[in-house]
Amino acid sequence: MLAAFYERWQHEALVVNQWFTIQATRPAEDCVESVRLLMEHDAFDWRNPNKLRALVSAFAGANPIAFHRADGAGYRLLGDVIVKIQTSNPQIAARMLAPLTRWRRYAAGQDLMRAILEEIAAIDPLPKDIFEVVSRSLADAS
Repeated sequence: MLAAFYERWQHEALVVNQWFTIQATRPAEDCVESVRLLMEHDAFDWRNPNKLRALVSAFAGANPIAFHRADGAGYRLLGDVIVKIQTSNPQIAARMLAPLTRWRRYAAGQDLMRAILEEIAAIDPLPKDIFEVVSRSLADAS
């Protein structure tokens, strides 16, 4: 059904964005793998902030079941995306970090979330926008 929908509406960018969002917010743990596959889809464009928000931000911000998966795969996915786009679009990358910056709220996943933030903080050079978000989140982490 989703493939048929895409075939019909593939030339409408806003509709395709919603198509990404619907799939990214499917409340199932295996949605992490689905999002990774969708990042390889022809309609996904790493340079397009709207595509990034529709797929990755929707996943991280509106799919707690998959994002907070016990093995940390949801956190890793977001961290991988941040690393990939940090030089090409640091402002979007900084905004997309928000779900990870709430790591103190989640007893079960906070160590994994903090570890991803620490990996991002270790990037040299780290764009200023991202540095500000990560350093503020990790302040007093000990």
